[in-house]
Amino acid sequence: METFREMLNGLHDIELSINSNKMNEVMKLLTLISTIFIPMTFIAGVYGMNFKYMPELAWHNGYFLALALMLLIGVGMGIYFKTKRWF
Repeated sequence: METFREMLNGLHDIELSINSNKMNEVMKLLTLISTIFIPMTFIAGVYGMNFKYMPELAWHNGYFLALALMLLIGVGMGIYFKTKRWF
């Protein structure tokens, strides 16, 4: 009986370890996604404010430059994380 109880405890520990590893992978992916989107959210937040004296607001292509900057940051961080094999 004692041997079977120890085997059952060992199997239970293995199952908990497998579930923990799966959850860690999901958390890693969610962290990477949020890390990529935080700088974009900051840029969108700054340009979304109704300031009267922001020089970039008067630029003819200011909107497109802000979008390009957000896209560049997102792609750059994605490439960086890919080269580090974080996903």
